[in-house]
Amino acid sequence: MSVGLLLVAHGDMGAELIRVARSLVGELPLRAGAVSMPNDCDDGQALAQARHLVAELDEGDGVLVMTDLYGATPSNICGRLERLGGHTLRVSGLNLPMLLRVLNYAGQPLPELARTALDGGRGGIILDPEAA
Repeated sequence: MSVGLLLVAHGDMGAELIRVARSLVGELPLRAGAVSMPNDCDDGQALAQARHLVAELDEGDGVLVMTDLYGATPSNICGRLERLGGHTLRVSGLNLPMLLRVLNYAGQPLPELARTALDGGRGGIILDPEAA
């Protein structure tokens, strides 16, 4: 078993990040899915889709849910997953370095993988030394 991965973000960001990750690493080492959320999405429908994917991706070790912007609709919807009985942890600030770090440490248990995602996201943000 392994942790599942669900990306929930504005527009098609989550699906596109998964596509880019596949182009970089080949077959993903864990089950992954994405919920695309246009600005005019139906919150109830998006929550239902996220719940369905959590159930599909969870092989018993839980699902790491990564969202793009804390406090925005995708993140708020995902915050309701745990309260609805899903075995999930949410990390916001989704970026490609975060996703790649998670994929490189896919064997970690859910709480540790969530911290790895956080570290990967933060570590991937660099100010060009020439700009400093």
